[in-house]
Amino acid sequence: MDEQNIWIGIDLGGTNVRVAAIIENGAILEEIQQLTNVEKGPEAIIDSIIDMTTNLQSYPQAKAIGIGAPGPLNAKKGIILGPPNLPGWDDVPLKDIIENRTNLPVVVDNDANAAALAEAHFGAGAGYESVFYITVSTGVGGGFVYNKQVIKGAHSCAGEIGNMIITDASPAHPVLNKGSLELLASGTALQQAGKEKLNLTDHAGEVFQLAANGNETAKALVEEFMNYLAIGIANVIHTVDPDIIVLGGGVMKSQDHFLTELREKVKSYVYPQLRESVHIEPALLGTKAGIVGAAMLPKEDH
Repeated sequence: MDEQNIWIGIDLGGTNVRVAAIIENGAILEEIQQLTNVEKGPEAIIDSIIDMTTNLQSYPQAKAIGIGAPGPLNAKKGIILGPPNLPGWDDVPLKDIIENRTNLPVVVDNDANAAALAEAHFGAGAGYESVFYITVSTGVGGGFVYNKQVIKGAHSCAGEIGNMIITDASPAHPVLNKGSLELLASGTALQQAGKEKLNLTDHAGEVFQLAANGNETAKALVEEFMNYLAIGIANVIHTVDPDIIVLGGGVMKSQDHFLTELREKVKSYVYPQLRESVHIEPALLGTKAGIVGAAMLPKEDH
């Protein structure tokens, strides 16, 4: 395989770290995954990332490394700025460290941007000029890809819709705005509501299932969740007017219970002339989007 056609993607998450060699068409040649073990701190985790990377058989032929990491971060400098799910990662110059230890160029960006890039090239957004990707999972994140390029913004915060204010009807949060989209329409928000009002102990999918089975309280919770998410999506549509909204994240495992109604709710919130022109589709790449998109970051950067 020509070395010009191989990139290494690193998906740094709060639970798992995944490293893979990716080729031009987005296919994964090989992949290594380990638990992040966040309690060990940045130094030990970075050591593991280096070991995983250099253990790839394709490593000697790789052109560059792309890293998708949770925000906040400084994408231009490749510095991690204290993500909530990576305790101790305060002002960690990840780009410089990985470059120095691998002798490969490194590009760092938000994990949602990486997933957005992959979906725009190889997933549900393929064939569209402007793609807005939204992940609805533990939190709510977003990424905007125009002409196959991630729009990052002046401070690496473009597309970060989780802090968008939807209403004032939520508790205060130490980081997020009161009434933000993430506090109202994430998997965590629905799970918490299920715990408080239905005594559920597992995940948001339980609420959807109970609603499908006719539980009135669960139906009300799902209706509220969909309404908040629809408002957030409508705000995105009015702001950047994308060809397609791609929805990913763990909550989409329950899409059969809400996606059709969500589309109709979004239509009710946008200008009439937009109602039939914006597509809302589930992501196609699943858990592969983050790692594939990460590998594409260096290619996009040049």
